Amino acid sequence: MMQKVHKETFHEAKSLTPFSYSVLLELFPFCIVLDEGMNITDCGKRFAEIWRGKESFFDKPLTNFFRLRRPTGITFNWKNTLNLQSVMFEMECNRGIANFNEEGQTVNESRDDEEGISSPQPDMKNILLKGQMKYIRDVNAVFYLCSPVINDLDDLTDQALFLNDLNPHGLSKELVLAGWQHNSKLEIMFDKAEERSEELTRNYELLDTWKRRGDELLYSMIPKTVADRLSKTKSSLSTCEAFEAVSILFCELVGLLSSTVKETMVVVETMNAVFSCFDALMDKFNVYKVETVGHIYMVASGAPERTEMHAQNIAELALAMLESIRDIKTPDDHEVEIRIGVHSGPAVAGVVGIKVPRYCFFGDTVNTASRMQSTSEPGKINITQDTNNLLPPAKFITESRGTVNLKGKGETPAYWLLGMRS
Repeated sequence: MMQKVHKETFHEAKSLTPFSYSVLLELFPFCIVLDEGMNITDCGKRFAEIWRGKESFFDKPLTNFFRLRRPTGITFNWKNTLNLQSVMFEMECNRGIANFNEEGQTVNESRDDEEGISSPQPDMKNILLKGQMKYIRDVNAVFYLCSPVINDLDDLTDQALFLNDLNPHGLSKELVLAGWQHNSKLEIMFDKAEERSEELTRNYELLDTWKRRGDELLYSMIPKTVADRLSKTKSSLSTCEAFEAVSILFCELVGLLSSTVKETMVVVETMNAVFSCFDALMDKFNVYKVETVGHIYMVASGAPERTEMHAQNIAELALAMLESIRDIKTPDDHEVEIRIGVHSGPAVAGVVGIKVPRYCFFGDTVNTASRMQSTSEPGKINITQDTNNLLPPAKFITESRGTVNLKGKGETPAYWLLGMRS
């Protein structure tokens, strides 16, 4: 008996006072009211504001302005609407700009992707509504309790909506804001990733610049072919080669004396001017600058790039050195003089050591060329008989100077290289 009393009291407490259905239209500003003929009899205030049709939608079939997107595979009529009250309906509305029943499927073909929400007017998108169909017995009508489907804030602008238009009691507003916040985070992450990408690109460019500078510095110390070979092997001895015929030139600056710091600076400035001038001639005559030691400038031809023209290359270079030195003077306005010695023969060349690697030449040919330079005279080119034999008489002018006493070799035939025939 007590339980029955409690149940009756509970049911009495749950009964509500009747209210006008206009309350639903206020709670759902996009609500659509349908009669048994599936005609629109009333709507929410916001839906009426976004209507763009020239004619009123009241007492017009719903299907003129709405297309059912979900659920699929059913006939959109009164009976199915009553049976599917628990199902979410998704409807596409053209805002009265066109008549779906008149245009059929030729325009706005129904699709499930975002491109299907289009409009005959390019600047106006169809609006997508989603909600439940609820039958209210007292007024014998179905209320489509819906709200717009919005993916992000851009959709609000495209559909001429505002954030406040979304149902305050639903999740639409929260989902849009959450999506916007998530999109903002993605944009920040994208900006950071783009900054890192740009920084990485700059670092790669900087790395490439420093690599080129490093290669240029290395190739100025070691021939490119030798440097490439050295980078592929662990031992520098693998770069050593025997050359059957090369020509070696030694050039010495004479008359440069220094006893004070000031005079030493003058000598250094003069050497820099002369040797820089000689450096500019290297590529022109296909020769290789080996090194400079004190006042002496050493050049080789025929190694590391083998050529049968090594003696002629060295001879042409020697004559060019004498020609170019005439335009150079010391800072105190004195002329600069050089003496040159040349010898041709076999030699061994390669990189020796680890610290400050240099491409060096070894053998008797190097020693003989050095002796020829030390026994030469200022402004002249002293060559051995071996070099003279390699120079074509029709091209070069040479003159015998008799024999010279070379240390460790004794009396050796020598020649002056005077010039080239015109």
